[in-house]
Amino acid sequence: MKKLGLSLLAVTAMFFYSENVNAQVEGEVEAEVETHAQEQSDFKEIDVVALPQPVKDAVMSDFNGAVTEEAWVKEKDGKTIYKLSLNVEGEKKKVYVDQDGNWIDKEDKDK
Repeated sequence: MKKLGLSLLAVTAMFFYSENVNAQVEGEVEAEVETHAQEQSDFKEIDVVALPQPVKDAVMSDFNGAVTEEAWVKEKDGKTIYKLSLNVEGEKKKVYVDQDGNWIDKEDKDK
């Protein structure tokens, strides 16, 4: 009988532990989704074909073999900034570039 009680206690503890871990993971995912949604709201989606030639050239020269899957544009302080979703040999990358084909660090994109 003592083993049955300890087994029930162990199962109950494992249940509460797993629920706590799931709640933490879901909270992190929700925070990521909110951040991504806020970041996306600044940019407007455009057709990849509509990208200016300097941007296309920069992708071709610096990411050989990459495919631009999605593109977004944002105007800020008279500058045009493009956010690109690239597929580089099966790996997804998000990059930022200006209208002249100059790469922008993610931290600098809002300046």
